[in-house]
Amino acid sequence: MSSSQSQASLSALADRWLPKLVLSPTLLISLVFVYGFIAWTGWLSLTESRLLPQMDLAGLIQYQALFENDRWWTAVANLGIFGGLFIGCTLAVGLFLAVLLDQKIRAEGTLRTIYLYPMALSFIVTGTAWKWMLNPDMGLQKVINDWGFPDFTFDWLVDPDKAIYTVVIAGVWQSSGFVMALFLAGLRGIDDSIIKAAQVDGASLPVIYWRIIIPSLRPVFFSVLLILSHIAIKSFDLVMALTGGGPGTASDVPAIFMYQFAFTRGQLGLGAASAMMMLMTIVAVLVPLMYMETRSAKRG
Repeated sequence: MSSSQSQASLSALADRWLPKLVLSPTLLISLVFVYGFIAWTGWLSLTESRLLPQMDLAGLIQYQALFENDRWWTAVANLGIFGGLFIGCTLAVGLFLAVLLDQKIRAEGTLRTIYLYPMALSFIVTGTAWKWMLNPDMGLQKVINDWGFPDFTFDWLVDPDKAIYTVVIAGVWQSSGFVMALFLAGLRGIDDSIIKAAQVDGASLPVIYWRIIIPSLRPVFFSVLLILSHIAIKSFDLVMALTGGGPGTASDVPAIFMYQFAFTRGQLGLGAASAMMMLMTIVAVLVPLMYMETRSAKRG
């Protein structure tokens, strides 16, 4: 074998195995620290673990205790309210901002930066800032009262019936800019000739967006729904910083339930069961979305 053939063989061997060698540490870490811990959590949810893990299986007693816990169902109901409003409002606001910026207005770069800035903050910072702004004694209510409107009240933060909606406000404020960026990227990828052809046919700009452009953003909608659903289901730091799950359990969500029962109340098995239910919820959202997207892609 000549030297050129040997070099070609080594090059082909490197091209075949080098990517696998580079990716293998990441794959190994993911298997251990992601899927390994998921499996371990699932195992703990089937045991009687309390303050310390126990490895002896005990069946579904933790899930039975979870479903009989009224606080769990309160957390699930709050997640339904928060998730529905958060996803819907963030989608609407993000799409609206993207459509506005798509008109190639002046200072687009500045406005895009302003809208995106909240996403650069952590949810802890967002929750703390909105907790100050919505505090009746020092925030929005006090400012407007000082302006000469003593009858104005905005005490949602301390109102058990409305506290969960303050979490929605803060979440929408933080995530709308990110959703706007995704939609704007999708809008900029649409062929201008389609819009010009519709304008020649006499279609107005609102009709063009409603009938042509927005339906063509289906892949973006899929990505946005997936990301927002994931954020809503695992919401913890925003709720803890803003309301702490209160007043009482008025803004409690499954992530807070899991943390408190697993790490502060010494009921590790019950916390693991709630974590697995959260995982199942994510899968229940993910699988239908992926199925619909795959099916529509095959039709296309």
